[in-house]
Amino acid sequence: MLTALEWEAIQLSLRISFWAVFISLPFGVGIAWVLGRYNFPGKSFLDAFVNAPLVIPPVALGYILLVLFGRTGLFGRVLEDWLGVSLVFTWEGASLASAIVSFPLLVRSIRISVENLDQGLEKAARTLGANPIRTFFTISLPLIWPGMLAGITLAFARCVGEFGATITFASNIPGETRTLPLALYTVIEMPGGESAALRLMIFSVVLAFIALFLSEFLARRSRKKFRSN
Repeated sequence: MLTALEWEAIQLSLRISFWAVFISLPFGVGIAWVLGRYNFPGKSFLDAFVNAPLVIPPVALGYILLVLFGRTGLFGRVLEDWLGVSLVFTWEGASLASAIVSFPLLVRSIRISVENLDQGLEKAARTLGANPIRTFFTISLPLIWPGMLAGITLAFARCVGEFGATITFASNIPGETRTLPLALYTVIEMPGGESAALRLMIFSVVLAFIALFLSEFLARRSRKKFRSN
């Protein structure tokens, strides 16, 4: 059985992951659409910039966030002076760190769906009088929805497992930023914490396998949908 502190870490991880994906989803759809549909100067740079979190060490990403969004940072000072908001050492900051780390996985899954979308269906809708916005929400979005769900699932799982950027930018504060990976790290460092570490490890592995299974299932469903169309 999980203890109250362990459940607290799990629930905090799920909340942070939800908000991280929820906030980044509109940006993910927009960037995936641009990368999947258009050719323009600087596309390679944008593609590299979006995928950079996959290869930059998470601790380095956390330090970049600390420099930019810390109380004396470029954006952090503006947020605190104008809005009275401070992201450093808060669960909102942990959500921002998780969103940035998982963003490439979200964009990649959606972009694959966008690239495989039959544009003939969109053209047919426009010839029948549908404007671009209506075409997107009634034709394009339903067709890429399985790929979006696959990306959401994969990004959510990555957020739950995020460690390096979170501990660097948001620290390891119980009840505020101590997520599942940080709780696992904490109990490993504690004498006699082997049983708690085992429980958290099992939960983490099971959650990761469920997310990967759902992501692959939704990706296959997306491919079948495109073939049938």
